[in-house]
Amino acid sequence: MTTLTEEPRPPAVQDTPLQVLRRYPAHDHTLHGLLRSRCAVRAHQPMLLEGERELSWAAFAAQADALAAALRDRGIGTGDRVAIVARNGTGHVLLLFALARLGAVLVPVNPEIGVRELRYALNHADVSAAVTDAAALGPVREAIEGCARSPWLALAQPAPGHELPDLDALVASGVGRPLPPPPAADMPCAMIFTSGTTGFPKGVMHSQRNLLLVGEANMARMQLRPDDRLLVVLPFFHINALFYSLGGMLASGCALVLVERFSASRFWQTVVETGATAVNIIEAMGTILKSRDRAEFRPEHRLRVVYGVRQNAQAAFREEFGVRHLLTGFGMTEIPGVTCNPYGQPAKPGSMGVLAEHPDPQQPWAECRVVDDEGRDLGSDQVGELWVRTPVAMLGYFRDPEQTALAFHGGWLKTGDLVRRDADGWFFYASRKKDIIRRRGENIAGAELDMVIGAHPAVYETAAVAVPSALGEDEILVAVVLKPDGQLDAAAVAEWCRERLAPHKVPRYVVFVDSLPHTPTHKIAKAQMRQDTTLLARAVDLAAGR
Repeated sequence: MTTLTEEPRPPAVQDTPLQVLRRYPAHDHTLHGLLRSRCAVRAHQPMLLEGERELSWAAFAAQADALAAALRDRGIGTGDRVAIVARNGTGHVLLLFALARLGAVLVPVNPEIGVRELRYALNHADVSAAVTDAAALGPVREAIEGCARSPWLALAQPAPGHELPDLDALVASGVGRPLPPPPAADMPCAMIFTSGTTGFPKGVMHSQRNLLLVGEANMARMQLRPDDRLLVVLPFFHINALFYSLGGMLASGCALVLVERFSASRFWQTVVETGATAVNIIEAMGTILKSRDRAEFRPEHRLRVVYGVRQNAQAAFREEFGVRHLLTGFGMTEIPGVTCNPYGQPAKPGSMGVLAEHPDPQQPWAECRVVDDEGRDLGSDQVGELWVRTPVAMLGYFRDPEQTALAFHGGWLKTGDLVRRDADGWFFYASRKKDIIRRRGENIAGAELDMVIGAHPAVYETAAVAVPSALGEDEILVAVVLKPDGQLDAAAVAEWCRERLAPHKVPRYVVFVDSLPHTPTHKIAKAQMRQDTTLLARAVDLAAGR
């Protein structure tokens, strides 16, 4: 892709998000209807950019219809599930639209999980077919051997030496073939697996309407415009990439820039080469980029807005990287796009924002409650569980009515997150309910210790977890990963905490490790850490000898 070196756009009066939406003909909130709406205005403008490959809106629409016809000829129909087990690529987007055209469901699966987890995902989703790439083909075939159904296989892109059909060949075979009428907007179109850190993952079902409404809201919070280029570095098996990035692109009519996966060393080079003006990331990526050698940074980049930069990296992005607009918020796979700090307005440090809004004031959006253990509403600045009611809540967990029912209370989804809301309506994250450490009769949020210790200049990453106490309740163990040149010992960690936290929050145990375990979505896998008895065995006991 040609390197772009144009100067950033000068400040100008821009259309509001609602005006951007109204540039396009109204549609029925199906993916097929959305595509027809955008093609009416931007048919020959770029839609997808992947390496040297570029697809216009019209070319993509033709290929998606042809792929839908080919899939129908192979027996895929309403309600069927088709998995894609591959790194990011154009194939994910084509397959999503083609399946949605038939009323079928895309099941994106992490290509780097083990065979056991892969077999569970394919078997639980009861897929009729699976699309994969050459790298994941072996594990996919092995996983299928243990499935109740034997799905047929295809490759996401041509691969020499393989006999399987690929999506390009399927597209070619479907050109000119008839298609049935499009399905309704409330038909499911995507099943996204939760991280599954405490048990088997659950398949979260979302409708076509949900995807497009979430995209419209994300277009508003990032102020996406048709001339933007939105870079995708998060995997498509993550709701951020599929609903926020892809959905935001569909709403605004801008171009989506696809890379296989996030590369910290090449991030700024990729941003410059692709002309990216916007990107969605997660906290871990921001932390990594903040810690990278500044020789990798390219000051001529055109990034205008980055969503997902948390407080610990915001100074670096704003002052060193020169990104004007930094956004952060809260959402879950089950309830995307709940809160966000308003674009172009001052944000409260450490906040996850205020209630998000849809650009159309007539479209209701998320409502939130902060409640105690009995479900009673709490007042300002009191910590309680966040409950959310939203028009884009999941349809449910696939074939799991019991867990679906447990997730909701009277239409409110119980997030399991502890938060507080101040008098101005700003939300602040405290902890996962399961991340609470009970010590000396007090509740301690592991996330608070993570933030405090993570701010030490020698620390790259850290995580606090509960370990058993001889007195009952819990003791605090902190696992610390140092920066390459970081110098720190256990006593210094405790002193750092003692200067910043109440005495009962100072950890008893400190262990230095080379790395921490992470979930497929880059969150620290604390459930795995709690099961690792070697951490306590290797830790320094700061109470020893007292």
